[in-house]
Amino acid sequence: MNTFAENYYRNLTSIVNSIRATTVEGKELGFYNGIEKAGNLIKSCADCGNKIMFIGNGASASISSHMATDFFKNGGIRALAFNDSSLLTCISNDFGYKYVFSKPIESFADNDDIVFAISSSGESENILEGVKAARSRGCNIITLSGFREENRLSTTGDINFYVPSQKYGPVEVIHHSICHCVLDMIVSFKNRQK
Repeated sequence: MNTFAENYYRNLTSIVNSIRATTVEGKELGFYNGIEKAGNLIKSCADCGNKIMFIGNGASASISSHMATDFFKNGGIRALAFNDSSLLTCISNDFGYKYVFSKPIESFADNDDIVFAISSSGESENILEGVKAARSRGCNIITLSGFREENRLSTTGDINFYVPSQKYGPVEVIHHSICHCVLDMIVSFKNRQK
């Protein structure tokens, strides 16, 4: 049993060391530089009174809800996730599940807001539609994806984080840690300014 845990965390470390961070043009940023750029983008957004919106399905929805709460509570940044069950079922019923995130983004997004689009596969149609809606509203976009390197989401953000794993567990754990790292960096910066 110890061998499984040891291999699991060795594999996780290997995956972290292979994360790609790129721009919408495909320019390689380097993972740690990508985190710093994401933090600076969010800080700039917050300093101008803009907000962050998180979108994701399943476990990525949980990450979205958790991080929206933490960015608001710990970071003092206006943040929300579109995961309310009434909202999800209403939009799905009236427009189709494909538009479950794009419709709220069309209503709530302002120019220069940020959308965090989280999808393990990078192929979720509703996430891709949400990104399109965010682009049309002049939002900045940060994507978190995994599985196939050429997934459709991995090239749509101003900053894209791709986790090179074919398994949900490592992808989701690392997506969550990236969000926490960005937030912790912003909080640390704010505390130094006090």
